[in-house]
Amino acid sequence: MAGYIIVEVDIKDEAEYEEYKKLTPASIAAYDGEFVVRGGIIEALEGDWQPQRIVVLKFPTVARAKEWWHSAEYAKAKSIRQKVAHTKMLVVEGSNL
Repeated sequence: MAGYIIVEVDIKDEAEYEEYKKLTPASIAAYDGEFVVRGGIIEALEGDWQPQRIVVLKFPTVARAKEWWHSAEYAKAKSIRQKVAHTKMLVVEGSNL
């Protein structure tokens, strides 16, 4: 089953976050991952959820998604993100569509 990482990001420093955005794609690809959603226009359909930015990543498995999150390839980018943004992130098992 595919593993999806779903992220809500509240960016505090746009300039520094741009560096994070440059570093991240190669680390995701190294773990067979891909962007499903990367930013874009957000419209709440129910409730009062108003996130600033949403990102959804797809990996072949939850295990592979977690390997990426813990990886040396992602470490520098993760450190930048954790410094310049408030993030809520989860991994969820999905289906291989």
